[in-house]
Amino acid sequence: MGVPSPGVQFVLRMTLKREQVEFSQLLHAVERHGGDVIALDLVRSEEDTTVRDLTITLPQADEMGHLELELRSLPGVEVEYVSDRTFLMHLGGKIAVEPRVQVKNREDLSHVYTPGVAKIVQAIADDPSKAFQLTAKRNMVAIVTDGTAILGLGHLGPLAAIPVMEGKAVLFKSLAGVDAFPICLDTTDVDEIVETVVRIAPMFGGINLEDISAPRCFEVEQRLMERLDIPVFHDDQHGTAAVILAALINAARVVGKELQGLRVVVSGVGAAGTATTELLLGAGITDIVGCDKEGAIPHGQVYPDRPSWTRYARMTNPANRVGSLKDVLVGADVFIGLSTGHVLEPEDLKIMNRDPIVFAMANPVPEVDPDGAHAYARVVATGRSDYPNQVNNVLIFPGLFRGVLDTRARSVTTGMKLAAARALAQVVEADELAFDYIIPSVFNRRVVDAVASAVARAADAEGVARRVPARL
Repeated sequence: MGVPSPGVQFVLRMTLKREQVEFSQLLHAVERHGGDVIALDLVRSEEDTTVRDLTITLPQADEMGHLELELRSLPGVEVEYVSDRTFLMHLGGKIAVEPRVQVKNREDLSHVYTPGVAKIVQAIADDPSKAFQLTAKRNMVAIVTDGTAILGLGHLGPLAAIPVMEGKAVLFKSLAGVDAFPICLDTTDVDEIVETVVRIAPMFGGINLEDISAPRCFEVEQRLMERLDIPVFHDDQHGTAAVILAALINAARVVGKELQGLRVVVSGVGAAGTATTELLLGAGITDIVGCDKEGAIPHGQVYPDRPSWTRYARMTNPANRVGSLKDVLVGADVFIGLSTGHVLEPEDLKIMNRDPIVFAMANPVPEVDPDGAHAYARVVATGRSDYPNQVNNVLIFPGLFRGVLDTRARSVTTGMKLAAARALAQVVEADELAFDYIIPSVFNRRVVDAVASAVARAADAEGVARRVPARL
């Protein structure tokens, strides 16, 4: 069975003649094209007609043209326009800057700007740490990208990256109260990216790198960590890794296996695959084999042109297993796909150990069909929202940055990432755990607080916190 489409939403604005059109006609037309009606909203009412917005979901976008033709053929129906609901949501952008204080008179102006602001300027000049108290720095994160690895779409450039970065800013604010601003850079040069971020860093309490392609992302992050005294966090790497570890902690409980004893195969040794492997090693899992498209990465192999692969080979595959992805999957407890769609058939999973765990994370097409995988795997997770067990970075980055901003942390350590993963896993209570519920929903209100508190405690314990919030 193929992977189902999550559907595409459209809004049709129509003028309907009262005496000629019944709602059932519209409903049946949508159903004939495989769609569902979400809502029929009144825009305005006139003597003989009504103007309504019909919100629908169709299985494929190209079905809309056929449906529109059918609706236009119905007596009494005039289709004014058709809009993809996603496009409507993005009109004018998704974020704005709002002041926290109001200027209503001359006295307010004198405090907000000149002459009163001079006292604040001098206070920060005398003690730079006061910038965290007296400016937006205390709650501000830069979301930095060069547009070279946008979602699963690839290198589309900084302008095309803006909608994704705006969306991330919305999630930061709505989930964790963090003010985040997109910084989409018109350069792919590592030196220029690093220098630009270093120069804008004074305004921010943290840097979230996003959608920068591997292996360049490794160098960008490392050099920024060395030069800045605020956290630098590449979410595609470490956010993914922390959510996967959280899900794996609970999946191991479901199948009754010890986390540290799992034998893991990772498909894809790019940014997410490398970071996930490092965090699993940090959690005590020692038997991990990484695979690229050619097969297993041998232990100790040297890759002169790919230093990140050389480092990966040095820390993985202790038994030095060789061969294709299918070869090293024999007897494995866990498959983690961070590569591309359809690298495995469901039947390939039958060579794994008893009660295997399968995380097929590629989007929109997973490495193996999730429906078919259930015939062989006890626990299946994906990166998609239309299947159970969605492994999504949104479960980590808002709470993690809430924690580092609250502690004014200098960096994000491995201990803080492990703490975030464990806290996320614990949001799912023991009596709730099941093969189809190993990770909480992104809308679970306990997630952000749990992750933020765990990260703050770890930051304090690891000596990178500049303050300890009262709630700790």
